[in-house]
Amino acid sequence: MFFKKDFKKAFTLIETLIAVAIFTVIIGIVSLFARDTIFYKEVFFDSLTASDDARHILQPIANEIRSASPSSLGSYPLETVSETILIFYTDIDDDGLKDRVKYYLNGDIFTKSVIKPTGNPLAYAVVNEKITPLINDVANAGVPIFTYYDTGYDGASAPMTQPVSIPAIRLIKINLVIDDNPTQPPAPFSVTTQVSLRNLKDNL
Repeated sequence: MFFKKDFKKAFTLIETLIAVAIFTVIIGIVSLFARDTIFYKEVFFDSLTASDDARHILQPIANEIRSASPSSLGSYPLETVSETILIFYTDIDDDGLKDRVKYYLNGDIFTKSVIKPTGNPLAYAVVNEKITPLINDVANAGVPIFTYYDTGYDGASAPMTQPVSIPAIRLIKINLVIDDNPTQPPAPFSVTTQVSLRNLKDNL
């Protein structure tokens, strides 16, 4: 009789331990799932915010490029056109003077510099350069930021090959690949825009 009671007690204890173990495992799984859900939710919204911010920045850049025109010294509207650097002239503050605007990649930061012409006669002095970081975590490695197209562009044409003929350029595409953490999801995302040069426009 005592043996049966002890057996029942032991069996009940084993059941209790098993139940506690199962409950602990379930709690652990639920906790991991909740943690991962919160993590990926934060990653998703951070990525979405970064994408929206980048697109918001690209819009005024496109407007500036669109209005490119001869410099205050009479130079051609476009000065330098490479895959990672674009230098052109435009009046960004409506003061009647054409600013020298440069967009380029500084490390992994998409950057803008502006030089306003000063002096008599006017000159674009490097000491007057104002530099502004725009977009962090740019990861274009091997992917051109700037591509250029001539009057033959039909919406699907290949870009002009480097070195391009500056006078032939009629449209510029900007493509930024952004990845704020290469070791974690989500995958890099791209923001793009294209701009027809208003003051050079003919067939586009």
